[in-house]
Amino acid sequence: MALPPQDERTLPAVVLRDIDRRPLEQALAEMQTLVEQHGHVIVVCSQAAPTAVQRRLHTLRSLMESDRIALFRPDLPPLGLAVLARQLRQLASCDISPGVLASAGRLLVHYIHAGALLNSVTRLDRVPVGLKSHAKSWVPGSQFGVLAHPEPQLVRITPEAALPGPEFGTWMLVAKGQLQSDWVTATLAPSWKVQGLREIPLPAESPGWWGTGKLIEFCSYLPDLSVLYQLVTSVRRSSCHWCGIDVIGDRCVFCSATPPDYDSPPLKQLENRTAVG
Repeated sequence: MALPPQDERTLPAVVLRDIDRRPLEQALAEMQTLVEQHGHVIVVCSQAAPTAVQRRLHTLRSLMESDRIALFRPDLPPLGLAVLARQLRQLASCDISPGVLASAGRLLVHYIHAGALLNSVTRLDRVPVGLKSHAKSWVPGSQFGVLAHPEPQLVRITPEAALPGPEFGTWMLVAKGQLQSDWVTATLAPSWKVQGLREIPLPAESPGWWGTGKLIEFCSYLPDLSVLYQLVTSVRRSSCHWCGIDVIGDRCVFCSATPPDYDSPPLKQLENRTAVG
């Protein structure tokens, strides 16, 4: 889901609709056009996306033989994924190089708290759930607070129920499905001391991800571009030894190269030692 702009500088998103069902030639032409227009493309894709979608994306990248397409698949529920994609769209308006921008996703994901209020966890398979919680989910009227990221947590909703929240100021997005409750807005949000709260439509992928349509999904995040920019630019950057692009972290998001292990003996030395032995 492409969220509306956070501010006037937020760049628009390009949604690759039906990427796995359209003819390969059409999908390839669309991706080539994007690369030609923008120079580099960062594709944010859910780990819950069908295998056919993931295969098609890798096929397109291979056919184009391009190191200018980054495939980023964070382990986030749908609303959290949409928030992260919008943060990258915010940062894309700044003087940040493509490699650093693509690498920023792996940094910003640590500042996102994403979860949901569910009426049942019997079909929830993306967050560890104990047998006792499964049994309680059959009790009429039971509700569960689930934190999927950054650390999985699950609580049965009672007057004392609580979920660990961020230790820094955030805003919260709330997306209501077919569940009637004010626990998220009246209890969770105040306990997390959120500085602002907005409601948006539930992402289409959420019922499948959470295993039920009776849910209220929530996500707390850093909304200010200045804070996001400071976080990203304060991290040490380096040049990829393979493609030369600037990145942050230990893996290039475009060519997937990792820094060489200079502590290991050269290959020729290893071969000589093997021959002598």
